[in-house]
Amino acid sequence: MSILETALQDAFNRRLFLRHSTTAMGAAALGSLFSPRGVAAEPAPVAKAKRMIYLFQSGAPSQMDLFDPKPGMTAHRGEDLPASIRQGQRLTTMTSGQAQFPVAPSIFQFAQHGQSGMWLSELLPHLSKVADDLCMIRSVHTEAINHDPAITFCQTGSQLAGRPSIGSWVSYGLGSENADLPAYVVLTSFGSGRPDDQPLYDRLWGSGFLPSKHQGVKFRNKGDAVLYLTDPPGVDRQARRQMLDRLAALNQQHHTVVADPEIQTRIAQYEMAFRMQTSVPDLLDITQEPKHILDMYGPDVTRPGSYAANCLLARRLAERDVRFVQLFHMGWDHHGGLPAAIKGQCRDTDQATAALITDLKQRGLFDDTLIVWGGEFGRTIYSQGGLSENNYGRDHHPRCFTVLMAGAGIKGGVTYGETDDYCYNIVRDPVHVHDLNATILHLMGVDHTRLTYRYQGRDFRLTDIHGDVVTGVLS
Repeated sequence: MSILETALQDAFNRRLFLRHSTTAMGAAALGSLFSPRGVAAEPAPVAKAKRMIYLFQSGAPSQMDLFDPKPGMTAHRGEDLPASIRQGQRLTTMTSGQAQFPVAPSIFQFAQHGQSGMWLSELLPHLSKVADDLCMIRSVHTEAINHDPAITFCQTGSQLAGRPSIGSWVSYGLGSENADLPAYVVLTSFGSGRPDDQPLYDRLWGSGFLPSKHQGVKFRNKGDAVLYLTDPPGVDRQARRQMLDRLAALNQQHHTVVADPEIQTRIAQYEMAFRMQTSVPDLLDITQEPKHILDMYGPDVTRPGSYAANCLLARRLAERDVRFVQLFHMGWDHHGGLPAAIKGQCRDTDQATAALITDLKQRGLFDDTLIVWGGEFGRTIYSQGGLSENNYGRDHHPRCFTVLMAGAGIKGGVTYGETDDYCYNIVRDPVHVHDLNATILHLMGVDHTRLTYRYQGRDFRLTDIHGDVVTGVLS
């Protein structure tokens, strides 16, 4: 046997062992998600949600200007934030050097809406009409104080890059119900409140150390949503099919020798791309949508890549049983000029978000679709920089912020958690980001403590070693 043949045989034996071992461990891990571990183990949760739409508001919306009114702060306008409230807590470098931290009450009016009497800002007139469908969690908190680690933490359960995203975990644990579209689709849009806001990175929807077939597939917000869907001139569907068949045979031969699981992923992705050549153009074609539906989402719905267009696309993906749809809307990072900027963000998002909820309801999809709306942290009650009667900015604040949930398995018309008079600290029912993610997985029928993947000698999961299901928001 030649040296090359010996090396190939060694590689084959080693990879064959690892492949079989991984398959066995994977089967055991998957079985543990849905069946009890021994007689005393708790059964896996019953899935309330078949799919999820995550409306991520990148940049951190100001909770006290939208969801958490503090009318008592009007009497303290311009006063320095009391040390007893701040409690020596960490500040960003953007405000840590300020001589004072002047309290900046919101200039926007709040009112109660729906039978539940939920408090919402005047900036959200459309969401106010579906208040009884919403669960408002005012007590979400995190450790991260800057955007990139905070967004990474929300998406992957770690402030350090490299872990699988939540959508990838869901794809890994539950698979896909549509053979013609990815299990995990990502849509992005630029906000009008601050067009040059914090950038997004593809790793936020990456699969990390999970097989790469579980990573999110991003539809572009400019130009063609997916590149190279059309066959080049002179190549028809039959020729493309024959080419992929021959390519798959060659890849399978290579896999037989080296047993690299990524080769199987490559084969599967080529097949998915072939099917998407038909499924994606149909998905993106909204010309058959009734005018009253387009009007419901607002004037931006016909502009590809807008938040409104992406909300309508999310509904069309939900109809096609795509497991996990994530919208990232940028533009919420309002360190200065907040009143004007946040009005723009709300014009982008308010009508379309409410329309998505209404649209899902009238199509019978609301009760098995989980919807989450929120950013990576909150905003400070004190002003960053100068404070005037009609203008202020707010710095990052991880100690408390608001997330909305609706749909499958969620109590509508509920306000959960409470912050202090300064909207600075949580005084009742804290919800950590790990708790939020544990609750999301629970609603999708997965015990977050059992959804694990062994990598570099240890078992990883989305919630690491933390997280409790927030039973108070469950219906």
